[in-house]
Amino acid sequence: MSRTATDIDEPRGPEADQPPPGDDHAFLGHPRGLATLSGLEVWERFSFLGMQAILVLYFADTVANGGLGMDPATAASVSAAYGTMVYLVSVAGGWLADRILGSYRAVLSGGILIACGHYAMAVPTAAMTWVGLGLISAGTGLLKPNVASMVGKLYRTADQRRDAGFALYYMGINIGAFAGPLVTAWLGENKGWHWGFSAAAVGMTAGLVQYVLGRRHLAGRKHSAEYALAPDAMRTAVRRIAGGCVAFAAVATLLAVVGWLTMGRFVDLLTLVSVIAPVVYFTLMFRSPRVSAEERGRLRPYVVLFLASVAFNFILFQAYSTMMLLASTNARTEILGFDFPAGWYASALGAFEVLLAPVVAALWARMGPRQPHASNKIAIGVILGGLSFLLMVIPTSGHGGEAYRMAAWWIVGSYLLLGLGDVLLETSGMSATTKLAPKAYANQTMALWFLSLALANGIQAQVVKVYGTVSDPVYFGVNGAIAVAVGLAVIAMAPWLRRTMHPVH
Repeated sequence: MSRTATDIDEPRGPEADQPPPGDDHAFLGHPRGLATLSGLEVWERFSFLGMQAILVLYFADTVANGGLGMDPATAASVSAAYGTMVYLVSVAGGWLADRILGSYRAVLSGGILIACGHYAMAVPTAAMTWVGLGLISAGTGLLKPNVASMVGKLYRTADQRRDAGFALYYMGINIGAFAGPLVTAWLGENKGWHWGFSAAAVGMTAGLVQYVLGRRHLAGRKHSAEYALAPDAMRTAVRRIAGGCVAFAAVATLLAVVGWLTMGRFVDLLTLVSVIAPVVYFTLMFRSPRVSAEERGRLRPYVVLFLASVAFNFILFQAYSTMMLLASTNARTEILGFDFPAGWYASALGAFEVLLAPVVAALWARMGPRQPHASNKIAIGVILGGLSFLLMVIPTSGHGGEAYRMAAWWIVGSYLLLGLGDVLLETSGMSATTKLAPKAYANQTMALWFLSLALANGIQAQVVKVYGTVSDPVYFGVNGAIAVAVGLAVIAMAPWLRRTMHPVH
């Protein structure tokens, strides 16, 4: 039987899963595979956050203007529910990579689904919008936990470049986060929302092309899964997964047709699942016979990091929901005489993260073993996220309705705090996850980190329902104060975290 090009380029031996040699400094002092994975994330975030920047505005716009005509609170809640679904699927994505597909093929399959989803959303009908969001949810669940896990495989556990490498990887993510809204928001507000979704589709296609071209530099690129099921079990699992997906779609369609499965109930159901899923998953991991006592001990502090991630990302994701709605109605869309679409505010967040990520990476590399413990980096990130919301209390106090317009610098300043917090928390959190993960759950533990994002979105989907019914200072003040309190609690637990997270620094 003839061998394909993929068979030739993708070795099946152990070397395909080993980290590159320690002297591989081809990409800014890091393994060259980091360039491939960062490039993929540039385009994935270009498409995902480019679409996210205009999604809530599209939901809230009038039908006459090409939107779906939702009230602002409902638009924010549905947008958050979509985010919940994206990250809930990441659990299945991690399991499929570990047991059936392998990391490389899981990421490739996820990217293809994401691209198809964005192309579907480019079709100007409401039905294709929901089809597209479903495809993007499934694809992101395959791609996100596994591409981050592949970054971890580029480094050995004791390699002190790891945190700096994740910071550079996260800088790549935020180049896409910066560029995406610039393109999609301009197209969405000037040409039509579906033109913006089309640009996201093109971006994801570009990411897939460069990922395939750079695959030879990746660890974890072999065809088989690391903990593959036996052939009979694999066939059974594939049949059950396919059957389950068909059954779920049929039941959901039937319930929607008879009027029981309303949008509100669907949002509530996703929130409930986002709460139950991490509880069940942590329980299974703690009780698994494949997890050693030492690995189980490192899972306990991971629960704290998980909850800190929930608190921070609850704030972060509102940069694309309530903050975007506030910017579109109560913020000026001009700086120094230059007018811009409201969606461009989302690019400010990405811009700050692009600028700050290399600074943070260089700082950690320079400090070496003297750098703060991972838990303190995460705690500071949570506090900065809370402060970004507390800052919004100042310009919104004493105002009501849509009659006033705050200066653009208030939202820009809020995003500066949020961007720095994001760089500190996400890079340290993802890096710590790859080090704390039990070997038998490597990709799935990274999926568990993304379940914290699902829970953050699930909580957000409920909380944003009061946006507009309480005053803006109360809304942003209370949510910001809770995040600051969580960050301070993590700092107070630092001695215990340092002891139980060893050898993570």
